[in-house]
Parts: sequence; structure tokens; C-alpha cells
Amino acid sequence: MHSNFKGAMKILVTGGTGYIGKRLIPMLINDGHTVVCAVRDLARADKTYIEDSHIQLIEADFLEPETLKNIPNDIDVAFYLIHSMSNISNDFEILEARCALNFKNYIETTNADQVIYLGGITNENVLSKHLRSRKRVEKILASNIYALTIFKAGIIVGSGSSSFEIIRDLVEKLPFMITPKWLHTKTQPLAIRDLLAFLSKAPGNIQVYNQSFDIFGPEILTYKDMLLQFAQVRGLKRYIVTVPVMTPKLSSYWLYFVTSTSYKLATSLVDSMGIQIVGKPSNINSLLSVQPIPYKEAVTLAFEKIEQNSIVSSWKDSMVSGRLSNQIHKYVNVPKYGCFKDYKQRTVIDEEKTINKIWSIGGNTGWYFGNTLWKLRGYVDKLVGGIGLRRGRTSPTDLDVGDALDFWRVIFADKKEKKLLLYAEMKLPGEAWLEFKIEDGMLKQTATFRPRGLAGRLYWYSVLPFHGLIFKGMINKLTN
Repeated sequence: MHSNFKGAMKILVTGGTGYIGKRLIPMLINDGHTVVCAVRDLARADKTYIEDSHIQLIEADFLEPETLKNIPNDIDVAFYLIHSMSNISNDFEILEARCALNFKNYIETTNADQVIYLGGITNENVLSKHLRSRKRVEKILASNIYALTIFKAGIIVGSGSSSFEIIRDLVEKLPFMITPKWLHTKTQPLAIRDLLAFLSKAPGNIQVYNQSFDIFGPEILTYKDMLLQFAQVRGLKRYIVTVPVMTPKLSSYWLYFVTSTSYKLATSLVDSMGIQIVGKPSNINSLLSVQPIPYKEAVTLAFEKIEQNSIVSSWKDSMVSGRLSNQIHKYVNVPKYGCFKDYKQRTVIDEEKTINKIWSIGGNTGWYFGNTLWKLRGYVDKLVGGIGLRRGRTSPTDLDVGDALDFWRVIFADKKEKKLLLYAEMKLPGEAWLEFKIEDGMLKQTATFRPRGLAGRLYWYSVLPFHGLIFKGMINKLTN
């Protein structure tokens, strides 16, 4: 075992492009560690990771054991933060178990002394299928070769977290709510800053080896309490009535239509929200010198980050929020044959101004022309089971590969190359791309649609008049 538990170590972080991973990695580097960041698709890795000498980027898919050889043997600690596939597959429990077993088998062949796993609080006799799966992963990761440290958390409160954004949607959109009875379920929300403090202080700390800790905030609140306290922080008066007749399916639809969540995520959240999540006390707060802050303070801090436009990561940018697989690079090459295209070009007067406009498109900025039509398309998408426009965007001015942008996904974004490529995640009878590229003093704007069957062709011709209007207006605004 390592004696220098506060010394510099080589730490593997799985799930490095996820909500927690993107926030944890900078903290580990600030503590003097070297980070090996494992991602399933290098195209999705943060650009700053590539430039940082303290980060080693590797491509590894824990569902494919042959890819794990890319993980260096000389790691000291490994974080297991892989949960992303849990909402996009019906057999997620099997996938999560296989993922954990492949991870364990490989890590046992390295020099790693410790694995740190972030799971969920599971103290009730009846658990949701997602919490059951998390508990099963704990057992799979236990090893005689390395020490396992388990942290179990409930709801995470922070800018960009799924629970925070859903509560925000509900509170800011609905002055009066008729809600399901699970709003009386008790939970112990934990601020993201406190979760990260626990995680970052654990590597190499022998006192947490082969231990399991529930980590939670200082208050036991119901979901209704959380909504009302959130409203107080925002200076809003809200009224909530709970009814016993709302079925899980109706509850899922209610969350889906009112908030920016996907239907699959709404279903899994409703499945878990009926389960009380109250942690077992332990000495972990004193052991790692972390004193979790109250819920209202966590909400206030989250809004400070939002107002400063400094949200580090958001659940909306994870693949769970859309319909793409993780292999983003597969969509970079826009097809040339069997496609319909809308191509327009205009002379660019001020390149920097136009690029900044392109990089600010969508979200609160809108699409520069025909915003009412864009919103209408978003409502239609939501009605047919799509994601609509409600995801918005994480940053108002920055775009990275993998970011969600309304009902698009950023596939390529490079200001030096003056090119932005988006892939459509709305419900379509086919596939769609939208590309902006400045070349030879011209902005070239191309919408490409690859139809699927007769329905795809009928769709393209039905929206053609609107496309002509919208795309012409958009490129004119971008180059003015």
C-alpha cells in the first residue's frame, strides 16, 4: 500500500466526459496528480485535456475488454464513474454488470492499490432497478487485489445536474403544480462541491480503503420541500398540490413535457423517486474534513455559476439526453449521395463577428431568424417523443464536440478551421446535418438530409418551403 497518501499519484478516471468526471479531473490535477482520462470516443474529449501535460487521454470501452490494453499499467488509483448507458438501453443492468466486471478484471492486472466507486444510497428494502444495479456493481468491484472505496450519494445539487435542471424547469415554469404523491418522498440532497471534495480527498487515503460511506447533505427534505426552497432562493411564490392518482407512466410524461429531460431519463427518475434516499451516518465528514452545506446554499452557489457562465459540465451534454451513440466520430463525414441538400453562401464582411455569432447560435440567443418556427418545430418534436428545444446549451458562447445544442448535437467545432457541424437529434424519418464553414471569405451553410424510405422523402418536401425561408434568413443575419 502507498505510504505517501498525500503525494502525487497517477489516477485513472473513467467517465471523464461525464457530469462528475469533467469536474473532478481539474481538482485532481490541482492536487498535483497525473490523470489518465479514459473515454469511449476521443472526439468527445475536452480540448483542454489534449493540451494539458498532466492528462493522458486514452480511448477505452469497458464493454469491449480488448480496448482496455490502452490503460497504462503504472496507475495508483482508479475512479469508476461509469453510469451513462443506464438510461439508453433496456438491458442496462446486464451492461452495467459486464462493464464493472471488465473494469475489475483489467485493473487487477495493473499496479492500482485502490478503486473509488460512486454509487447511490441503497438503505431501503425495496429499491428501484437503477439503485439495484448500482448495488450489484459494488459487489462486482470488490477485490482481493486492490482496496475498494465506495461513496454512495443521493440527489446532487449543482449547475447542470439533471435533478437541479429538472427542479429549475418545474419551479420557473409552473406557478401552480398538480404533482404525483412521490413528492413526499424523503431524500438528502448533496451539493456538487461537497461530493467532489469527498471524491478528491479519497485517493491514496488508507483510512477509506475497503470502506463504504453514505455521503449526504445536512437536511432530510422531501422533493416538495426542495421545490419550495428552490422557489424561495429564486424569489418566486409557488403552490403545490399532490394527488395520489398519478401513475408512474403519467408522472414520466408530466416530467417529460414540462422539463428538458428525455422520456427515458424521466422514466428512470420516476422509478427512483418513489424510494426514500436517506443515508446512514458515519465518520466520513470528519475523516475527510468535509462539512456539507445546506440545500438552499447549494442552490444559491449553483446560480452564481450560471450567472458567471461558468458551468463546467451538464447532464444535457451527456449522450443520455439524446439519441446518438457515443461514437461521435462516425457522424463527422456528412454523406454525399442519396441526400437532399439546402446550400447557401454569402460574402463575410467581418469573419470574427460571424464566427462568434455561429458559436452563440441556439439556446437563449435563438437561431437569428424565424425563431417562432424553430420553437414550433421543437414543440412538434416533443409531441412525437423527441427532445424538443428545451435542452438549450450549457455555455452561451463556447461549443465543444459532444455538446447538446437545442435538438442538435455538436459533431465538429473548430474556430481555427472556421467550421461548426451539427447532427440532428430530433425525431426524423432519416438523418440530418447542419454545417457552417467560412472559406475564401464566404460563409457556406449546408443543411443535409438523408431520408429513410418514402416517409423521409415526403418529410423533406413538406418542410422545403420553410427551409428556404429559415436558412436564407439565418445566413443573412450571420453575415451582416
